[in-house]
Amino acid sequence: MRYLFILSLITGMVYSQVFAQNSARNYGISLGVLTPGEWNAITDVPGVAVGQVTLKEGENIRTGVTAVLPHQLNLFQQKVPAAVFVGNGFGKLVGTTQIQELGNLESPIILTNTLSVAAGMEGILDHMLFLEGNENVGSLNAVVGETNDGYLNDIRGRHVKPDDVREAIKIAKGGPVIEGNVGAGTGTVCFGFKGGIGTSSRKLPESLGGFTVGVLVQSNFGGVLQIGGQPVGKILGQYSYKNQLESADGSCMIVVATDAPVDHRNLERIARRAIMGLARTGGIASNGSGDYVLAFSTTKEHLLTSGSTATLANDQVSPLFLAAIEATEEAIINSLFAAEDMKGKNGRIVKALPKEKVSALFRE
Repeated sequence: MRYLFILSLITGMVYSQVFAQNSARNYGISLGVLTPGEWNAITDVPGVAVGQVTLKEGENIRTGVTAVLPHQLNLFQQKVPAAVFVGNGFGKLVGTTQIQELGNLESPIILTNTLSVAAGMEGILDHMLFLEGNENVGSLNAVVGETNDGYLNDIRGRHVKPDDVREAIKIAKGGPVIEGNVGAGTGTVCFGFKGGIGTSSRKLPESLGGFTVGVLVQSNFGGVLQIGGQPVGKILGQYSYKNQLESADGSCMIVVATDAPVDHRNLERIARRAIMGLARTGGIASNGSGDYVLAFSTTKEHLLTSGSTATLANDQVSPLFLAAIEATEEAIINSLFAAEDMKGKNGRIVKALPKEKVSALFRE
């Protein structure tokens, strides 16, 4: 039997409890100086929605789909400003050249595993081409990113199907986002521990514009884990080149959203800062790592239907830089705190970060 866990349908108190119990802050670890939004999630940016489908069957299937929507209108008809930054290009992020050329995003963002990128594109096309108003559309820039979950997942089986992608898009909504072993993060590994989906946000004070920056990550990379500047990976004796169970290679997909009125050029500058957030966690963007950032703005006045509007000046975006760095750092750490032990392909087991032990390090 094929199981589809439609995680975005969990609501109310149950959802809130899952959310509250699986973050670094719940263990007394607060990162950065800016304040998170209500959910400490990418969905704190107004209009942004997330949907996740998790595929888990038998001992070998550990994968899924995570969809991020800038808004829930017709994205092809109401595009949003966007930009991409490549930290290290050993990966696949379909649709990047058109985003960089035209400076906008016209499809949902799909995250999945490396060999399911084609299914991600098919799912987007199946969804977008049949929306009202798109009857005559003959070209669409589908955006799909990936990390390789082949250590725990039967990746060659290509178990993600276009219908799974359509379902993730269909159920996407705002509010809290479940993290860890879900969606595209079901089978991922980070710093030798169980990785997954993570998210965080920062709300700027009104004196700096009051804007929100939210980040969602699919963590699947290595290095020497640092949390709040502390060499946690070294203390735990778990880091690349020491424990060769997992090398430094892997990938990290980073999606940055903001409601600040910024254009393509400054979105790319913000995306560059998100990579600094990855570095603060100890990631090294190794030769075999695909580290990509896709950033977009949701400001309603900037839906690209007829032309451009006023944007923030260059000297007004520095607070957004800090927000992107802090939210990326915490999103990655949250992906580790939310993840649980997982047994997957060929009986392989990846342990979760020992949360209580890490928390004790900070108390000490």
